[in-house]
Parts: sequence; C-alpha cells; structure tokens
Amino acid sequence: MKSPIHYRGLLICLIIVSGFSGLSARLIYLQWIDRDTSAPKAARNRTAKTVLPGKFGYIVDRNGRIMARNLPVTKITADKIHLRDPGVAARGVAFAELVDQKEWVEATGKERRRLLKRRAHQVREELPEGELLDRYVDHFIPITARAIGVSPQELKKKLGAKLEYVTIARNLREDEADEIEETLRGNCIHGFRFEKAVKRWYSDGNMATHTIGYVNHEGVGQSGLERELGAHLKGQDGYQITRKDQSGLVLLPGGGILKPPRSGFDAKLTLDVHIQSFVEEELNRGLDEFDSKCGAVVMIEPGTGDVLAIASRPHFNLNLRNNMSESAMHYAVQGVYEPGSTLKVISAAAALDLGLMSPQTPMFCHNGYMRIPGGYVKDYKGFQNITLEEVLAKSSNIGAYKIGMRVGTSRYMDYLRRFGFTKPTGILLPGEERGWTADPENGINFSRITYGYGVVVTPLQIACAYATIANEGVRMKPRLVKALLANDGTIVREFPPERVERVVSVSTARKMCRALETVVDPLGKGNTGKLASVPGYLVGGKTGTARIYKDGAYLSDRYAVSFAGFMPRDDPAFACVVVIHDPRSDEIKIGGGSVAAPIFQRIAARTAAYLNIAPTEAVEETLASTRN
Repeated sequence: MKSPIHYRGLLICLIIVSGFSGLSARLIYLQWIDRDTSAPKAARNRTAKTVLPGKFGYIVDRNGRIMARNLPVTKITADKIHLRDPGVAARGVAFAELVDQKEWVEATGKERRRLLKRRAHQVREELPEGELLDRYVDHFIPITARAIGVSPQELKKKLGAKLEYVTIARNLREDEADEIEETLRGNCIHGFRFEKAVKRWYSDGNMATHTIGYVNHEGVGQSGLERELGAHLKGQDGYQITRKDQSGLVLLPGGGILKPPRSGFDAKLTLDVHIQSFVEEELNRGLDEFDSKCGAVVMIEPGTGDVLAIASRPHFNLNLRNNMSESAMHYAVQGVYEPGSTLKVISAAAALDLGLMSPQTPMFCHNGYMRIPGGYVKDYKGFQNITLEEVLAKSSNIGAYKIGMRVGTSRYMDYLRRFGFTKPTGILLPGEERGWTADPENGINFSRITYGYGVVVTPLQIACAYATIANEGVRMKPRLVKALLANDGTIVREFPPERVERVVSVSTARKMCRALETVVDPLGKGNTGKLASVPGYLVGGKTGTARIYKDGAYLSDRYAVSFAGFMPRDDPAFACVVVIHDPRSDEIKIGGGSVAAPIFQRIAARTAAYLNIAPTEAVEETLASTRN
C-alpha cells in the first residue's frame, strides 16, 4: 500500500508535466500556427519608427533672394511608458549611485558598463518597484529640467499630464537639442524622444506678409502663397526603423530600414525684395504721416503682369504672428473701396477707342453743377468748356459723366468689365474680391459710376487697369509665381505671362498715356496730380478721392484717397497704385493729390534709381524739389 507521500509526489509531478506541456503547446502555436500574427507583434515591440520630415521648399524673389526658408528644429517628447520601465529606471538609479565612487571614476569604459550592469541588477532585486521608480524620478527630473531650461516644478507639472507622450520642449535648435540629448545619455537617462523637424522662418517677417502667408505647426499653409502652393512646397516625409533591445533601448548597429525624405519644390516669385522694401517703407511713412491704419500699394510690370511689389496694412509679423485677428485681411486683394476719380479713365478710354471723341474734344461742364433726371452731378469747383484731357487733369465729375453718356450705359459697362472690374483678376492668392457696381440702368447710379461712386474695386484691379493702359491696351493676368524649382535649380514648372485680352487699341492707349501725363505735369494749371511728378521722367497717372460710406450714408470729412500711375510715360517700366483709407491731417486738405500722390512719387523715384531707368526729361532745378 502506497503512502500519502507517494500520492502527493505523483500529483506534483503531474502538475509540473501539465504545466510544461501547456507551455510547449503555446510555443508550438506561436511559432507555427499563429506565426503570421505573433511575429509582426514581436517585431513591433522590438522596433522603433522615426519619421524623417520632408523639408519645405524655399520661397525666393525674382532674383533668388530668400523670403521663406526652413530652420531645422527638434521637439523633445517624454515617453512615460519608457520612463516607468523598471529596467530603464534601474540603470538610471545605479548610475546615480556609482558616478561619484572612486571605482567608477578610475574605471575604463568597458569596466563602467560592467559595473553599471551589475549594480542595475542588484538595484532591481533590492528595491520594490515603486521605490525604484521614485528614485529614478529624483535622478532625472533636476538634470533634465536644467538641460532644457525649465524649473523642476514646471517639468513635473508637464509630466503630470494624463498622456503617455508629453511634449516638454519644442522648436529647439539642432545644437541645443544635441547638447541636451548628450547630457541625458551621459547621465543614463532614457525615456525621452528627440524628434527632428523643420520650422518655417521668414527672412523679414514684416515683408509681403499677406502675400507670402504662413504655415501652422503641422506644416499646413494657412494663408497666402504658403496655402496656394502648399502641395508643391511641402516635401514628402521619410522614416527610419531601428531595432530595440528587451528594455526598449535602441540598438545602434545594423538592422534598420531607412526611407529618405523628399524635399518640396522652391517657388520663385515675381516680387523684387528691394522694390518691396521701398513700398513697405513708404507706405508705413505715409500712414504714419496721415494717422491712418489701413492702406495698400501694388506695383505691376505692364508687359508681363508681374507683381513687383504688393503690400497691405494693417499687417502682422509672419514669425511672431501677433495681432492676426485685426490684420489678417489682404487689403490690396480683399479690401474693396469706391475708387473715385481713378475710375474716370474708363469713360475717357471708351470714348477714344470708339472714335466718339478726341483728347481735345471740348465739353461744357455747367460751371460745377448739372441737373440730371432725378438728381444732379457736382464738381468741386466750377468748370465751363474743358477738353477730355482736361476732364482727367482737373478731375471733373460732370465731364466724366458727359463722356460716359456719349459712350452709353451698355458700352461703358462692357469696357468696365474688359478693364477687369466686377470680376476676380485670377491672381494666385486666396480670397480675392471681385467688386461690384450698383444697377447701371438707374440713371443716377450710372452717373455716379462714371466718376467712381456706386462701384467698388480692389487696389489690385485698379493697378491692373492702369497697367493695361501702360501696356498699349493689352490686359495681362497678374502673376506672382514665375516657376517651381527642384533643389538643384531645375525648373519643374513654369508660370508664363498670360494675356487676358486687348481692351483698347494701341492708338487709344497711347492717347490715354499722354492725357494722364497732363494730370501729373508739374507746370500744369489746376491739375490734381502734380505731387506725383518725378524729376527727369514723364509720369502718367490719376488721383482719386471718395467719401467713405458707413451706416447708410457718406461721411462728409472721411475719405479713401488714391493715386494710380505709371512711368516713364512712353515706355512704362511699372504701374503702381497707392490707396490710403481714412487719412487725417490738420495741416493740408485731404485728397488723392495731397496724400497718395507723394507716396507714389517717393516709391517711383526709388524704383527708377534701383532699376537704372534712363531719364526721359532734362531735370530743371525748379522741378527737382517735391513735397517731402
């Protein structure tokens, strides 16, 4: 008869055999039956995938000067799963104990690794897991906080977030990040990821703000060309897969997979940084002088439609992005206003093009007050018999209306649209306004439209209209981007100049250029644009002054003023419009000729000098001084 001891021994043996049999069955299942599922899981647990961001392409001006570029930066993320790993913690605690001991100080690198491994094993056996992790926290918090430049309390607060991965620092320079990473590694601190990225940086954050635009933290374009060209500028991310050991630490040699990132294309613009700086500076000067917050300048090369400079106010700094809520609108493209007398070129050009009048055709202007069915048209002073040229030079509302009546409502509106009004120009920028007019079939409305009321336009549309006259009557689509380039400078895609249509004949355009020159002639009598004259050059242009419409009525002492022009008159290198909203002054009478024309003059003079435009006229000493 067998004793109870034998039965207990047999039972224990059966339990052990059953356990090993179950374990063997599980191993066979994982290795053979479920290998397609378990193998990838194991691989994922032993590998790390790091995204290698594709770099954004640069944005450069027409001469290759950088306007937007990339700065390599690093984001540090705390991996709280890794930080709570007992194996990682044991190494950190063991290092903290050994680092000041004589044996450690005098040891070689190989001996230190052996000491660290032995002590880490002992620490794991000696300390409960909770105490081990607490001691690791006490080790890495002060060292990490000091390395990244925050207080230990602030770092603890960040790590206290209910997330497994917490960002503790971002936008660090590469050298800063490398120094921090070396410090942590040297103190046996693991559990922090160093993620490489690029930050968009704008060479001059205040230049062409609305046109260049900006990207968000994810690299997605939010405005301007950054938004419109985002798919071309943004590169394609790559990745690197590395192997890890059982504790999750990266194994440096071998076993990885690398897919290199692809950089985005560079965008070469039509803007010229130097001309853009002239425009920005003179616009700021004019706004400051006349206590205004809002305005725009657009400069276009007539023959190509190239936008040489474009600026809007208010604006914001692209790198700092402050005051964006009040400054987001691109006034040159999205701001609509009643242009006033700058629109008088439409009726004049239409009448000349249709052969209804010549520049010297006279008309009676009713001494400044003309009754029309249902209302009246007034001038700022009384004119009697003046020519079409003088209507422009002296800016007669009655004259513009009488010319428009000769053209007729239908034909006038056709020319208005052909010059590019009431529809978008098609510029490569988001949110462009199209403008509109009041119903021209109403006689009162039509009278107002002929001299720039009852019609709203953008500064860009006015610039394009004057560039059309300067380009012998051919309207070009405004162009901002010349080409997309690969990193080696190879042209990937070109954006050639686009002709929209012939608006008026060559003969008409030339007559208009000469007529608009009389507006600016400094020796003329009663002409409104004298302060736009540039010594040494014939300049053509037109002033505009329109009351601001607000809350259902026109304000008696608040204006949107402008000057649109081009130079030299006979072979214009550029057309430019200046618009200032609600200027104020106690010293001069507010108007396009007193406010906007001098700004145009300073921009034009500086641009002519920069472009080495040969003077077309002898410079008389009496003409060399202009209003500062």
